[in-house]
Amino acid sequence: MGRLTDRIALVTGASRGIGEAIAIRLAEEGAHVAVNYTSDRSRPLAEKVKEQIEALGGKAIAVQADVGKKDEVEAMFKQVRQQLGDIEILVNNAGIAPFEPFMKVTEETWDRTYNTNVKSIFMCSQLAAKSMIEKRYGKIVNVLSTASLVVTSPVIPHYQSSKAAANMLTKGMAVELGKYNINVNAVGPSTVDTDMCTDFLADPRIREQEVEANPMKRLGTARQIGDAVVFLASDEAMQVNGHLLMVDGGLTVKAAQPEDHLEH
Repeated sequence: MGRLTDRIALVTGASRGIGEAIAIRLAEEGAHVAVNYTSDRSRPLAEKVKEQIEALGGKAIAVQADVGKKDEVEAMFKQVRQQLGDIEILVNNAGIAPFEPFMKVTEETWDRTYNTNVKSIFMCSQLAAKSMIEKRYGKIVNVLSTASLVVTSPVIPHYQSSKAAANMLTKGMAVELGKYNINVNAVGPSTVDTDMCTDFLADPRIREQEVEANPMKRLGTARQIGDAVVFLASDEAMQVNGHLLMVDGGLTVKAAQPEDHLEH
């Protein structure tokens, strides 16, 4: 406990699921956290996360922004700076994975996926890095996926390519920003049992196949992803840079079998 005492963190897409777990774990280690949410619909959830962080003794704000839109990202950073201070830990967690086979993917779906999964990392990281460079300190952690490395399903080629792009963006930023004492890394979850996957995992057959396909014979949890982010955001990882830490039970190191690729 206390590995991140008084650090200022921003977690995008933090009103639920993996983002919520990351925000809570950062707060448990002493960080003050800006909880980003996208829409009025998710505002109550973000406020609950904020309350949990405050109950842990940390400062917290809930800040609304569609991280795929430049003007909203800029307004979010201004609000965080005014209410908490300069961001020292940025967790680019926001992401979407609309299921559409390649031949049915629309331009709107493609653009929305890339804006959320890639462009948001570019815009948020660029703004965060400005103050990090001045302070000669910063941690940027991008939440990616097993899809950054392997084909995980035949119905999300746009998602997979966006996560692969974000992986290379992570590496490129790491090389350029490292000289300023800024660590840029990523985590790669496999299927995690959160509300984002509720519909997908509601089918007992699919849940069973997901478990069976994983070498650990279990699904991951949001808190496990939070644990990995805390490590990468801590001084324990000062010499870890440009790394994609897979939190996938070993899924991406085994040869996939046809039954592993689930079309639903």
